[in-house]
Amino acid sequence: MPEATRWGSPGAYTDDATPHEELARRLTGIGAVKRELSRNLPPDCPPGAAAVLTVLDRHGEMRLSRLADLMAVDISVTSRHVSHITARGWIEREPDPGDGRCRILRLTPAGRALLAEIGARYSAALERALHDWSAQDIDVLNTLLARLRSSF
Repeated sequence: MPEATRWGSPGAYTDDATPHEELARRLTGIGAVKRELSRNLPPDCPPGAAAVLTVLDRHGEMRLSRLADLMAVDISVTSRHVSHITARGWIEREPDPGDGRCRILRLTPAGRALLAEIGARYSAALERALHDWSAQDIDVLNTLLARLRSSF
């Protein structure tokens, strides 16, 4: 079914949906946006690896268990991502001074450089996709997305 028929015009509610039901429908489209943005990642940096780097950048060094919690992903999946990015030199694993059995994960300069590259790639992709949006529309979207995120 074409987008315009299935979803209606921007801002319109379809099928007698409540505003919350329509929002739930619209949010499923965010997955498509994320998939399109992930096509801009460097070939050796899958989305899960980029997510690990982003969480470490945002929250600082931490144990694997905390990283898994913040990502809301099973620790075995997180461990695979960590192994991938450690092998590429984007993070380092150092013994935890409080518990030598554990490791602390931290970004390396190469990891920070990769994050800067990813940020530039994402920004360029958004500029291309939103070239016909006004700055005010983008500001409103940013404000509303931040508000939505803080509500959760």
